[in-house]
Amino acid sequence: MKEFEIKGTVMPGFESVKRLYEHNMRTLAESNTQLCVYYGEEKVVDLWASVTEEPNFSADSLVNVFSSGKSFEAIAMASLVGRGLITYDAKITDYWPEFGGNGKGALTVAELMRHEAGLAVFKVSIEPEDLLTENIKKNNVGRIIEAHGQTYPRGAERKREYHAITRGWIVNELFRRVDPTGRTIGEFLREDISLPLGADAFIGLGQEDLGRVKKVALLGVRFQFLESLKPKFLKRRMEFNVFQILGKLIRLIPAIRRSSVRGAPPPFKGMRAIAFFNEPAVATGETPSANANCSARGLAKIAAMMAAGGKWNGRQYLDEQGCNAMHDHPREADMGFAITRFTQGGVALFSAVSQNSTKVEKALNTGREGFYGWMGLGGSLFQWHPQYKIGFGYVPTSLNVLDLVNERGKAYQTEVLRCIETMKNQ
Repeated sequence: MKEFEIKGTVMPGFESVKRLYEHNMRTLAESNTQLCVYYGEEKVVDLWASVTEEPNFSADSLVNVFSSGKSFEAIAMASLVGRGLITYDAKITDYWPEFGGNGKGALTVAELMRHEAGLAVFKVSIEPEDLLTENIKKNNVGRIIEAHGQTYPRGAERKREYHAITRGWIVNELFRRVDPTGRTIGEFLREDISLPLGADAFIGLGQEDLGRVKKVALLGVRFQFLESLKPKFLKRRMEFNVFQILGKLIRLIPAIRRSSVRGAPPPFKGMRAIAFFNEPAVATGETPSANANCSARGLAKIAAMMAAGGKWNGRQYLDEQGCNAMHDHPREADMGFAITRFTQGGVALFSAVSQNSTKVEKALNTGREGFYGWMGLGGSLFQWHPQYKIGFGYVPTSLNVLDLVNERGKAYQTEVLRCIETMKNQ
């Protein structure tokens, strides 16, 4: 392990979060990470560190947070709801008539946001160039969606299936048709949220921002397997041992077999591996569900605004009606890997589970009860806690895909909740 420095600050009462952060940076397979937490409008945790030879990694570096960006889709749609321009129970064809092609006419906005659209994968790969903002407005992607049919998991009654990438492409097409000025989600996020709030969170980077991006990298499968075989006292650099990992993976086998995603082409033309997301051609395009480039500071500040009902420093960024509607009607359903509770606005609610819940469901919820939002492939977290007014952002560049529900980041959420509950009880 190379020597490194933990940079940043924590406020009194949150010192244990820094101790946990330093411990994890020293003992886990981390490269570069950022952790930022707001409590109310006060930034109580602001930490970052690099254990690699990355000299320019800072709190202002941008990193792809993958599916954490799905919550930006939800915020964008909630902005339309708050202005009375769309409703969640309406049919998508009420706003986009051509969407109804190939039998999709009955699908509602809420079903799309809850991952119940039957469009978890496309039968064709998308050209990265077609995802540039100007080409999205030419309907290059929209035409593909309009002609596409629905497919649900094989041999299963459930409709909910994780739309890992496609939900963002579909929501973007719907959003730009309803937005009064025809903006995309990337334009909305930059103009209405990120720039006025002073938060680094972007979907579709400009050329001027590319130099701030730090590449993400998967932990090698061989490395993860060998590390998981080690006991803790031999300084295993992963959270879980091989038996704990296998116990969770076995639960996924039936869902994988029934998945509509099996045998599908890659989402992008030319994509061979996750490293494809590091390419500038991808970063400059808009894939809201898998390609938001953010800092933990940016995520936490926007999350804090959401925890406060869409308001920050006296300014209403998201209409209260839209914000409330986005969090409303959480519906429990099996997503294949776990029972999830998605609201009509498309964010997950994490809550207490029963003793009979699966290991994955317990791992998903226990320790982050009361948070809304979602998480990204391999580690990132973008979540908020309205009851305690917490805005939380965690961004790693080292991706651990065997940490199925981002428990290494959840450890910080759990500790933050413990700190706040301790202060409240004093």
